[in-house]
Amino acid sequence: MSTKPPPGSAPEVGPADGFDPGSAYRRSPSVALRPEPFGALVYHFGTRKLSFLKTPQLVDVVRNLERYPDVHSAIAAAGVEEAQRAAYLKAVAGLAASGTIEPRP
Repeated sequence: MSTKPPPGSAPEVGPADGFDPGSAYRRSPSVALRPEPFGALVYHFGTRKLSFLKTPQLVDVVRNLERYPDVHSAIAAAGVEEAQRAAYLKAVAGLAASGTIEPRP
């Protein structure tokens, strides 16, 4: 029996990856967002890395993480449809891995 997700489905993310969507996060203080029509540019002053948030909803999630008790709540509050939530969790996990967001103290 395989434990791999079915083809075409988003892989699950969680504590084993170092990212726990059930925990509280915030945008890193070293990160600035610049709104753009497609979403936002993200600049990390510590790494000097420039990246993109490709949807306005993802920008809302990142901007408002600090208002919610966990990532799931921030994604729901941004109006992300249930069918898209796994993709958003994967995107937010990537932002955690890159240092754009971090666990709240």
